[in-house]
Amino acid sequence: MPHISVHCLRSKDHGGGAALVRVQFGRPAIASKQLWAVRDSGATLSLMKLNDEEQDILAGKFGPAAQQALQHQLKVGRFFGAEDFVPITQAHVMADTESLGESGVRWLENLVAISEGRAQVCVPTISDPRGTDFTKATFLGQKAAMLDLERRAISAFTKLGVVMTDTCIPYQTIQAPARNEHVAFGDTGVVIYSNSVCGARSNFEGGPSALAAGLTGRTPRYGFHCPAQRRATVQILVDATPISLNDWGALGAVIGRIAGNYWAVPVIEGIEQAPRSDQLKHFGAAMASFGSIALFHLVGLTPEAIRLSDVAPGKLPLHHVARADIKALQNSYHRDGRVDVVVFSAPQLSLFELRDLANLCEGRRFCVPLLAVTSPQVKPDADRMGYTGRIEAAGGTVLSGMCFYQSYAREIAEANGWRSLATNSAKLVNILGGYGYQPTLASMEECVEAAVDGKLM
Repeated sequence: MPHISVHCLRSKDHGGGAALVRVQFGRPAIASKQLWAVRDSGATLSLMKLNDEEQDILAGKFGPAAQQALQHQLKVGRFFGAEDFVPITQAHVMADTESLGESGVRWLENLVAISEGRAQVCVPTISDPRGTDFTKATFLGQKAAMLDLERRAISAFTKLGVVMTDTCIPYQTIQAPARNEHVAFGDTGVVIYSNSVCGARSNFEGGPSALAAGLTGRTPRYGFHCPAQRRATVQILVDATPISLNDWGALGAVIGRIAGNYWAVPVIEGIEQAPRSDQLKHFGAAMASFGSIALFHLVGLTPEAIRLSDVAPGKLPLHHVARADIKALQNSYHRDGRVDVVVFSAPQLSLFELRDLANLCEGRRFCVPLLAVTSPQVKPDADRMGYTGRIEAAGGTVLSGMCFYQSYAREIAEANGWRSLATNSAKLVNILGGYGYQPTLASMEECVEAAVDGKLM
């Protein structure tokens, strides 16, 4: 996290310990409880108000780690026009080593090496999936250098006080946030579920920003932390309620493409019954993947939209989504013929998804690899209840604590000769084309049949 240079200006308009800050990155900051202003090559930047504690953090009174974290957050806040910070109760850090690389892991290790002041997170902070399941790394074909980088990152995060939950479904396994709870979450699927289904408040936080929030206990107040940003911007009328997870994912993908950008908030009508958590999980994850959407409303179902008027400021652009649109999205990701690997991942599977998969595996024998990826919290229950054993008796593999596309997916494909992939995750098919795969979106039942036959029909 870079340093900022802050210049103090006196003001009679701001008292009570508050300060206004302009941000410039360069030399370390010198603290004052006056009005703060910063020059950035002569440009005028947005102001941010700091309370007493934030001024002390910026002054280094809590140590260099918290100071650098707040400096980073000031830059983010300035970019997005935040007026001040909002306290958070929990953070979720996305920082897979494929993205971090050697330089990113060294940056974490440099944070750990700071011995002065507060050098750990000050609010509960958990981790997204890692880049491997160490017990299955040889099977996946991952190289020693990849695993060494993972171990170093895990060690650094642990020393920073991050709880290594290694999950992208904490709302199902760890602690779902409450309505109006301000949090700093990184994984897009976690953010959209927490914002929409739980009614919590978070933006998409990049890895450094989520970790900074954990270190300072706050995040810039902009975007989906603000009530005005949570109002609907586009109205979607759906004429059919999906049932299967791949159908829910496909519907989320269609709506994501319609809405089309991070600041868009779709409000959706026409869903005839309350979806289950896994259905909402796939729906939101796909919408976030295809449209960068961070919040949706289901009229009469999600907490902020008991009525359409609760979230719609007036007449909105209206789009109709028919069953044919859902089918067309699925057909665009369907290829008949050979299948090299079947993957259930993105998001990680719940206990009930693993139960359904285990039932489908009964009495089957796979001729191509079938991978089912779940969280470290779910895996022991799946083992105890026999779901893992039944899936693996058919020739499948249950992996824990990782995410398929964050686990060097391209290198795994090259090591195993995998190209054609079948999955029931709309999010996964949207991502894996960029890793050299030819992905097919199908139902869980069709995917199991593909693992048995080695082909999709």
